Amino acid sequence: MGQVRVFMSFDLGHDHDLKERLVEESLKSCSGFEILGWSESAEMTNAWNDRVRRRIADADEVIVICGEHTQDSMQVGAEIGIAQEEQKPYFLLWGRREVMCTKPIGAKPGDGMYSWTSSIIRDQIAVTLRMARSLEVAERFKRP
Repeated sequence: MGQVRVFMSFDLGHDHDLKERLVEESLKSCSGFEILGWSESAEMTNAWNDRVRRRIADADEVIVICGEHTQDSMQVGAEIGIAQEEQKPYFLLWGRREVMCTKPIGAKPGDGMYSWTSSIIRDQIAVTLRMARSLEVAERFKRP
């Protein structure tokens, strides 16, 4: 599997250090993914929506870093909504071991939150992408 292009969603107000941690993770030679884009601090206007939608559409999948205040982040909620609209696979990553991390608004009840280790990130990227691609194939074979 080549490098998977990832859009990274995170709470700009509280989790900038987690963004830096995932960027460092992506730079490891065995990571299997590259960060194509991430959350940006700007007013959530139509222009913001268009930029984020374009970045998410260009990515293979989305990693949502969850911290203690993620449920309160309107921008993370909007980004996960865009990922769902664009039918991009995503998964939630538990950002902080020492606190209770929260899912963003718009996450589905069945969306699990995965522990942050190099191997889990690598495996989850592969599994999430594989599942999304198999669903795309199944949709092509449905009768009209």
